Amino acid sequence: MSPSLPPMEAFLQAIERFAAASNAPSAEQALAAVADTSASLPLDNLDRLERRIRWELSAAKPAHAGFWSRAKPARHLSWLDLGNADGHVRERTLRSLSAAPNALCLALALRRLNDWVPEVRAAARAHLPGIAHSSAPEHVAEALWAVLCNVASWGRLGTPERHTLDALIAFEPVRLALYTRICNAATGPATSILVQITRTPVFDPWLHTLARQAVQPAVRARTLRFLLEGRAFWFAGRAWTWTDLKWCEGKYEPVIDERPLQVNYPRQQLLETALRDAAPAVRHVAAETLILHLPSFGAQASALATILAADRSARIAARGRFVLAQLAKATCPA
Repeated sequence: MSPSLPPMEAFLQAIERFAAASNAPSAEQALAAVADTSASLPLDNLDRLERRIRWELSAAKPAHAGFWSRAKPARHLSWLDLGNADGHVRERTLRSLSAAPNALCLALALRRLNDWVPEVRAAARAHLPGIAHSSAPEHVAEALWAVLCNVASWGRLGTPERHTLDALIAFEPVRLALYTRICNAATGPATSILVQITRTPVFDPWLHTLARQAVQPAVRARTLRFLLEGRAFWFAGRAWTWTDLKWCEGKYEPVIDERPLQVNYPRQQLLETALRDAAPAVRHVAAETLILHLPSFGAQASALATILAADRSARIAARGRFVLAQLAKATCPA
């Protein structure tokens, strides 16, 4: 293999050699080359990558091994067959895997929780925990990072599959790796991944730290909103709502689910932390909270509103002036 080849080209060539090797003694060496070349592939478009693997394996199949052939040569099953077009092959592959060689293998296995074949989803629920626990935690965390940002669009993901994902996230080394990555990520879908993780309380003890130390302002803003409201909430799908039964008219509306947090911090302390944040998105959350819960801040409301009114962001300053006006109305006699 030429070291000058791009990662994808080297990966595709390794797949061709593995498919040509079939059950020959060189198959294991070819599979090792596939694992080595796939380790550097980006996981930002798993659907396209899975379809490309399926096409490459299908194109390398011998002509006499068609669907109606009685003499189908048995090929060594590998993690590449997690994307096989045959559901029986995907199920057998899940039952035969142990430790994953890299994050791509685990990501393909995680995608089977949304498989269109119920038996494949059942095999994924049964065998994914064992595969993940025998794999490197950093590979599991990277695979979850690639999958969790898209899991909200998985239409076949039911409650049992969701419990399997939650159990993988709760695994201590994986949870620590995900927390570190969310806290230090300067770009990427850290906020959407955080929302998926906070469906369970595994991150509750770290939310206050994320609200202060996360690199992305969107992560700090979302975490602070959770803490100020005392609940985590997320998009749970869409439900049909009739608007006019007479004319059979309606629309799909978003469904928001929530759970109470298992931690509690003084709202005033959180608001003061938010007001010192350099990001306008975080200070905007503080302004909204002050308006919504103004009576609960008591005598400190005026001082907090004064800080908001002097903010360099015009949108936030306008909300501070609004609170000051409301306080002035409350103190003036009718």
